[in-house]
Amino acid sequence: MKVVLVGYMASGKSTIGKELANTLRIDFVDLDKAIAEEAGLSITELFKKKGELFFRKTEALVLEKLLHSNKSFVLATGGGTPCYGNNMKIITENASTSVYLKLSIPSLLDRISKEKETRPLVAGIANDDLPEFVGKHLFERSMHYQKADSIVTCEAKTVNEVVEEIKEVLG
Repeated sequence: MKVVLVGYMASGKSTIGKELANTLRIDFVDLDKAIAEEAGLSITELFKKKGELFFRKTEALVLEKLLHSNKSFVLATGGGTPCYGNNMKIITENASTSVYLKLSIPSLLDRISKEKETRPLVAGIANDDLPEFVGKHLFERSMHYQKADSIVTCEAKTVNEVVEEIKEVLG
């Protein structure tokens, strides 16, 4: 079983992924951590030293390697993962299921503003410019997220409620 979670940054992919993996008694894999291990650099260092293009190429290679492995896991992707190259196609063709964790822009902004410095794509954006950036960015990425097998709206739900909803999707 391979469950892949997609969604915008701060949508809860890692938090929900860990809990879902725990309840399913399978491994949890954070794609960013797997990329950092592969590259021998943190994601922030990778962006600074090698640039986004190198990061995206490494991301695609690590994603494909994971999805072609014989392991069962819940995978939390990065917010941009489904939007580059053939990544979403690779996910939908090789995962048992993919789930888009959907949140409203105000909820995403609330979460992102609290952890901005750990998010390379928004770290340098002024707080006043963040709503426009997130709104535009989410609009551009939504068409990719919508290709997931299921969409779970996470608005005003606890982690456990979202996990239960995903488990229902899994059957």
